[in-house]
Amino acid sequence: MRLPAQDWQLSPRTGWTRAHWEAVADRLLDALVPYASPGFARYDLPGRGSRSGPRSDGLEGFARSFLLASFRIAGALASATTRHPLPAHGPVEALITRYARGLTTGTDPSRPDAWPPIAERSQPMVEAASVAIGLHETRPWIWDRLDDRERLRVVEWLSGFTGKHTWDNNWRLFQVVVEQFLASVGAPYDREAIEGGLDRIEDWYVGEGWYSDGEGRHFDYYNAWALHFYPLLWSRIAASTPGRGADPARVAAYRERLRLFLDGYRYFFGADGAPVHQGRSLTYRFATAAPLWMGALADATPLAPGLTRRIASGTLRHFAERGAPDADGLLRLGWYGPFLPVTQTYSGPGSPYWASKGFLGLLLPATHPVWTERELPCPVEESDVTVALRGPGWLLHGTRRDGIVRLLNHGSDHEVAGGAGSGPPDGRAGADAATDAVVNAVTDAVAGDPHYAKLAYSSRTAPQSAPEAWRRGIDNHFALLSPDGAPSSRTAVHPIAVTSRAASSWHTARVETPGDAGRTRSATGTPSSVAYRVETTAMPYGAWEARVHRVRRVEPDAAAAPGLAGRRPAAGCAAPGHPLARHPAACRPAAREGGHALADAAEPVAATGDGWALVRRRDGLTSAVVGLHGWDAAAVEHAVDANAFGRHSAVPYLTAAGGQRDGGSGRAPEATPGGHVYVSLVGLSGVPLDEECLRRTREETAVEPTDGEVVIRFPDGTELRA
Repeated sequence: MRLPAQDWQLSPRTGWTRAHWEAVADRLLDALVPYASPGFARYDLPGRGSRSGPRSDGLEGFARSFLLASFRIAGALASATTRHPLPAHGPVEALITRYARGLTTGTDPSRPDAWPPIAERSQPMVEAASVAIGLHETRPWIWDRLDDRERLRVVEWLSGFTGKHTWDNNWRLFQVVVEQFLASVGAPYDREAIEGGLDRIEDWYVGEGWYSDGEGRHFDYYNAWALHFYPLLWSRIAASTPGRGADPARVAAYRERLRLFLDGYRYFFGADGAPVHQGRSLTYRFATAAPLWMGALADATPLAPGLTRRIASGTLRHFAERGAPDADGLLRLGWYGPFLPVTQTYSGPGSPYWASKGFLGLLLPATHPVWTERELPCPVEESDVTVALRGPGWLLHGTRRDGIVRLLNHGSDHEVAGGAGSGPPDGRAGADAATDAVVNAVTDAVAGDPHYAKLAYSSRTAPQSAPEAWRRGIDNHFALLSPDGAPSSRTAVHPIAVTSRAASSWHTARVETPGDAGRTRSATGTPSSVAYRVETTAMPYGAWEARVHRVRRVEPDAAAAPGLAGRRPAAGCAAPGHPLARHPAACRPAAREGGHALADAAEPVAATGDGWALVRRRDGLTSAVVGLHGWDAAAVEHAVDANAFGRHSAVPYLTAAGGQRDGGSGRAPEATPGGHVYVSLVGLSGVPLDEECLRRTREETAVEPTDGEVVIRFPDGTELRA
């Protein structure tokens, strides 16, 4: 990709300017032309199709790239002056012609490349929102140039949304912007759908600028590229609607929430520009920059203009230098290169072009301070940081020495009410498969999703997400193990507290009864199992995270009933005669805990010792685990094609045998109300960690577990309490 010369005076951190953004936008848009249908209404891109079918996938390619084209067109023409006019037949005019033709073709039912109609809860609903936004932002140059018959066909297609039901999550906002665009052009529209959609997101707001994406604890980048994005773009369309402007109170609330969101969001990006790798739809990549630009566009940001551009440009440059777009100028399904496990079944070859949202800043004129002020360093370039985000239940900590940002997850799980399965997409199971299919049709939510349920994420690592690695569930997961080695899932995460020093949560872990796994079922039809309450506290310590897990068994009658985790825990072993009394883990469950997975083109180096394990990449990035209490051994798991960051991956992990022994000491475990305690250190460092460092850390770190508190004392005098 040919790019302009870097400007290290204006942009001392990235070298990138507005000209670089325009060049990348032009490359992305030009690369689509060979895949256009005859009428330019669809872009039939190479790659795995979605479950919606090729017609919908082609529409997706058009609509999402139209979003990018609209920002490019409006930004260029708004920035043009009499002294610096745009060429009459330049690339921007070509975009206007191309996308106007696609609009008129796609909305003509008689054409072979016409768009599919908008049906109930269908993918065209998503794409209609992009079409509406693109039409609004290019109104003088595309919509106003269409003739009456062409405008009527566009209105008729968009009006297919009216009266239809969407999924009850961010999809509600697609209808909001489509109905508002219809209102803005004088077409019939559903005012109640607009008000209802905007009212609905109020139910999901949890404070500090954060929304859940629907009911539950669904926290991810949909806050960035949907839940803050659409309400403020709706307000722009509403401002152009005669007699039906946006409610000032709503707009003020959205602006204030975005301001609060950005105050914490600035910390999600590493010094290399990488965003923390967490949540679904990560193939949208640099769409993570969208709320940064929206803050400037809506005058709703606490960030200095130079910081806004530094973070956004750093992110776009990060991906551009790592194969996104690729040599053909295309965005493939994946993260850097192609990697399907990072996608969902709703993802088609046009899906990655929601990354277009990251170019929202092009709507700001070239004279705006975000383009003219000197870049400022991002937070992790200036100092170590710890930031508590109480809404989603997250604790961010970054280290200046290596520029890595880590997210400690004690609040997001993406669980669906009633449970939506127990494994990766090709191995779903559930009590009500029909219900699961409906729920998963929009969210692809299943229990233990590695992009939501892990204990930690970072800007330099990704979870192991290929199906077999998903089932194994080793990296950044504390699991209790059944007799056959099957791990428990971390589902329905319940936050306890998040401060700048620690984050804690609890969940219920189930372990199948020996001899019954996969065969004997309880009266409810589920496999017989033991339920444990697992309470975890995580505390940052430099490049390390100290984890304290307290495990106690839940009463058998509570385990079989709804809301089991809130019932009184059992102290000690199972009662005589109960099936659990025969379970080797009835007193101390067998357990396993993994650190961060490292991936690279070459296999990471691995090393293990007494109670510690590490893996290291060629560039020195190191992932390590150290068992401080309750652990017996350490090992490393290797995998191929399991990780978005590279073909070869490895995970260091700790294990504890079940039964009466405690931490390898041979002592009987304490029968206290606090249950069994496991303490570990999980490290991720861009500065290489060596074997001697881990050995000394294990030998010289003291742990004092009691009923009420666990005290960890490090060799440097630091003391952590959980």
